[in-house]
Amino acid sequence: MAWEFWIEEARCGRWREVEEPHAAGNQLRVRTTASAISRGTERLVWEGRVPDSVAGLMAAPAQRGTFPFPVSYGYLAVGTIDEGSADQLGQRVFGLLPHHTHHIVGPADIHPVPEAVPTSRALLAGAAETGINILWQAPPRFGDRVAIIGAGMIGTSTALLADRMGLDRLEVIDTDAARRDMLTSLGLTTATPDEASGDCDIVIHTSGAEAGLTTALALTGDDGTVVEASWYGTDAPRVPLGADFHARRLSIIASQVGQVAAGQRARRTRAQRLAQALEALHDERFDSLITGSTDWSELPVVMDRVLTDPASLCHIVDYRSLPG
Repeated sequence: MAWEFWIEEARCGRWREVEEPHAAGNQLRVRTTASAISRGTERLVWEGRVPDSVAGLMAAPAQRGTFPFPVSYGYLAVGTIDEGSADQLGQRVFGLLPHHTHHIVGPADIHPVPEAVPTSRALLAGAAETGINILWQAPPRFGDRVAIIGAGMIGTSTALLADRMGLDRLEVIDTDAARRDMLTSLGLTTATPDEASGDCDIVIHTSGAEAGLTTALALTGDDGTVVEASWYGTDAPRVPLGADFHARRLSIIASQVGQVAAGQRARRTRAQRLAQALEALHDERFDSLITGSTDWSELPVVMDRVLTDPASLCHIVDYRSLPG
């Protein structure tokens, strides 16, 4: 048999036992090794806060069911091909796949994991891909002053990528001292909102909090740009667009990973973007984003705790105890 995790109602999920699927034709079967829980979009889905107006746009690629409930959701999974093309059997792959023990996919739905990238780190491919897309949305130039607000999974991933660029200044802004200490240990510069440097060319906002967006506008220099990478679901944050917003000619640009950023859309496919994300994970610093692990059978019990724990970044669901 096989198992699929379904959210039945707000903050309540369970495993459904289903008939074990098998590959046919040019399909491949992936037996899951690990999946991951992230506190961003997945929390909004868990709590039933996906607006009807964007339900179709926000559906995960391999999602089962529809918003709000019941829905089987998720987009970070690594597994091994155990049925399908002979030359791919045994290959370790990443896919934008939900919390299931088995997946039937097409060749374009999965991506080989580089040999040197461990499975736990490969689960961060989705976060790295989002970070790449953010940096493509309003590309920093050599010598720019950049701030990233929010040291969650997306903000930290974006910072690790931006750290490779020739920036004059890169600061990661977060209110949590433990997260700032973690980032400092990775060689990044951090600050509290009160300590943050102003006159930024680009400010990337990933905190998902209204106060973070307010801080982003305050730190942006004249003619500068705020890249809004947070998604608020059914919430409606107040944005301070009075005072000097217009006089300073500030710009706010939305970033969403569902499509390749406009500046690269004619030049890179989504598959190419994800392949670049997997290559970026050769950076061992990404391991710091793994904040916990749970056996797959315990997921219905721990899901709510993980998604409501501010200290959680990327939590692994481990399928190694799966029978067979």
